[in-house]
Amino acid sequence: MSIKPETDARQSLPPQAVPVLLVSVFLIAICGILYELLISSMSVYFLGSSILHFSLTIGLFLSFMGFGAFLSKYCSDEKLLTLFIHTELYLGAIGGASGIILYSAYAFDVPYYLVAFLLTGCIGSLVGIEIPLLTRLIRLRFPLKDTLAQVLSFDYIGALVASVIFPLVLLPHLGLMRTAFLVGLMNIAIGAFNIWVFRALLPQINRLWLSVAVVGVVYTFAFWQSPLVNRFFEQMLYQDEVYYAERSAYQNLVITRWKDDLRLFIDGNLQFSSVDEYRYHEPLVHLPMLAVPRPERVLLLGAGDGLAAREVLRYPEVTEIVVVDLDPAMTKLGQTHPFLRQLSADALNNKKVKIVNEDAYKYIENGTSRFDVIIIDLPDPNDVSIGKLYTEEFYRLVQKRLAAQGAVVSQSTSPFFAPRSFWCIHQTLEAVFPTVYAYNANVHSFGQWGFNLALNYPQDAEAAPYAQTLSKRLAARKYPLRFLSPELLPTLFVFDLDTQEVKTQTNRLDNQMLVQYYEREWERYN
Repeated sequence: MSIKPETDARQSLPPQAVPVLLVSVFLIAICGILYELLISSMSVYFLGSSILHFSLTIGLFLSFMGFGAFLSKYCSDEKLLTLFIHTELYLGAIGGASGIILYSAYAFDVPYYLVAFLLTGCIGSLVGIEIPLLTRLIRLRFPLKDTLAQVLSFDYIGALVASVIFPLVLLPHLGLMRTAFLVGLMNIAIGAFNIWVFRALLPQINRLWLSVAVVGVVYTFAFWQSPLVNRFFEQMLYQDEVYYAERSAYQNLVITRWKDDLRLFIDGNLQFSSVDEYRYHEPLVHLPMLAVPRPERVLLLGAGDGLAAREVLRYPEVTEIVVVDLDPAMTKLGQTHPFLRQLSADALNNKKVKIVNEDAYKYIENGTSRFDVIIIDLPDPNDVSIGKLYTEEFYRLVQKRLAAQGAVVSQSTSPFFAPRSFWCIHQTLEAVFPTVYAYNANVHSFGQWGFNLALNYPQDAEAAPYAQTLSKRLAARKYPLRFLSPELLPTLFVFDLDTQEVKTQTNRLDNQMLVQYYEREWERYN
């Protein structure tokens, strides 16, 4: 193979090269932001704590971009085109594999943070090299002020496009791993386009085309087969067989199966096990329902699986149940999947049930109708987007939607594993409602789990007398429950010595103390 000497770019860069290079700036800006979002999102998916991981990833990425920009000064002007194309090929190869690298690190118990740090460093440094190289190339045809204006304009517009298409298009329709392969292919395509346009200026062009062909074919095949690859790694993440998996616009839904035990996971977090879910849903639902003389209208925030609605439907006086769940994929799963329909007694398809796919905060804030019972069955407050649904401001809005003699209950994480988080929710509710009772139940899949019952009217300060009242009401109902009995009910209000109340700050929108408590406490067990 003959290798022609590289031509001096200063003398030979054609005028039509500038539009090509500016389009390259636009596209590499999109790719750079997408890599940043991919690494951040995967870290949140595996480890939670969105603020921490987005902040760390953005900070490290920008720092390594600065390092890459510094290294670019050692690149000679005569080899700018070759170096730029090599950078694109390296970036496409490493960035395209970022999804499978991070999945592998987490699934095979390799130090995840070390892998994420090295990956961010490599990608960030390569992205940092790109813009200086292109700026120097375009400067050969334009004054510096015009070059900087054009390069930065295209770069910032590309960043905007990436930040819009990632949450609205790529993540919901392709998922994380397939998006990574696609972005890698974009970098490879940028390199290939520049090889073709500047083929007369490049030495060893056959080697460049071979690199493009190999990586392009491999990643195209990987993109096509990524559902199988993703399913393989998801199976590695769960102990049991993955029975169902779907990446929605908001979250990752997985159902696993082992014999008769089917489990629902959302973003890797267990939501329930079919073996003992009733130990969670019966205390969650029946205590607030029993607290209201005649509960006719019930609001469920979350609970898109239909299991809480199943328990509410035991009350014949109920005329309407509104289920507010942000993710239509979750409620559709609850309405259509045979397993969930059987487990929930087809509750979400009951004529009394109305499903609203909307953010719970917005629904509470914008609505005007009142409910006798409000059941807050939301995920644990592991980031600020969920933490806002446990704030004093949110509870004041909830109170406005509650009937004068109404009751609200919130699942409140574990008083044993996360005592400060549990009692923070309790004390935040106390800042709003005249009466709040804490109670807990042993759910084998979760351990000791906590709830908080708030009444919209004054009641006995001590829990014991009120618990006896609820016990008598439950006995009168004579429902065929599997866990909750009139004899057991009063014991739910008793806390062990190691789960007694601790003083915390209330959770507000401007401090999100609950998220901080939660992350510190659960970190010990993750």
